[in-house]
Amino acid sequence: MGSFHQLTYHIVFGTKYRKPWITADSQPRLYEYIGGIIRGMKGHIIEVGGVADHVHILANLSPTIAVSDAIRTIKANSSKWIHDEKLLSAAFAWQKGYGAFSVSYSQVPKVQKYVQNQEAHHRKLSFAEEYMELLTRHGIDFKREFLFEDEFHG
Repeated sequence: MGSFHQLTYHIVFGTKYRKPWITADSQPRLYEYIGGIIRGMKGHIIEVGGVADHVHILANLSPTIAVSDAIRTIKANSSKWIHDEKLLSAAFAWQKGYGAFSVSYSQVPKVQKYVQNQEAHHRKLSFAEEYMELLTRHGIDFKREFLFEDEFHG
């Protein structure tokens, strides 16, 4: 018998301190590059979207790579590329953490539409509010004070 898999994930991570660094002009190139990173790991990109302070990725990932390793690769390679291309602010960085949620095959179209509609979605809700809502919806316990890095002023 052969081995078969369909490992679909909704991945979310933000810019460091949730700074609005991702411009509308840079989004298409950044999203295309992220897709290339995923393809390079033998994954399949379904949708990438977001707004100025965070990214949503809907993708099938290879079962040979741990989700945490895949996300580390996506963040590290895209950050390096952003700096090499001088695409965004010189201070650009991703936040340390991420959210990764498994997606049932039957729910892929619904999640894809959600990722596509980020601009409209965030007219009503901040990234922090959205992220906490996603964690709650997936039954993940959290303490708000540990969710995000805060910029130190002092």
